[in-house]
Amino acid sequence: MLSVLPDTAGDFICVQASETLSTQDYQEILVPLIEDKVQKFGPLRMVIYFDQTFTGFEVGAIWEDAKLGINHAQDFIRIAIVGGPQWMDWAATFGNALTKGEVQHFSESQFLHALHWSNDGEV
Repeated sequence: MLSVLPDTAGDFICVQASETLSTQDYQEILVPLIEDKVQKFGPLRMVIYFDQTFTGFEVGAIWEDAKLGINHAQDFIRIAIVGGPQWMDWAATFGNALTKGEVQHFSESQFLHALHWSNDGEV
């Protein structure tokens, strides 16, 4: 399940991933939000918080995530991945290779640091 957090404003998106991320989470929430914001503001800053109930992705959601990364590789300034399993370190490294902006993984206890970091990047 994906929830848009109240901190989302302007060129900044903050979402929380709980339990299992689904294809619908991408198609109905995340992709439309990103496309709307990119059209209005240009390159974005994003924080994705994987809470303690996060268990993984549906197979279709993995495909949607890959398409999102390909279609919007030039549309991010910084992406902070917060919490989640340890393999998120690898996901951040992989994301850095595919996107124009920076991607970094933070532990759950570093949530505030991730918020500040995502806002420090230059356009």
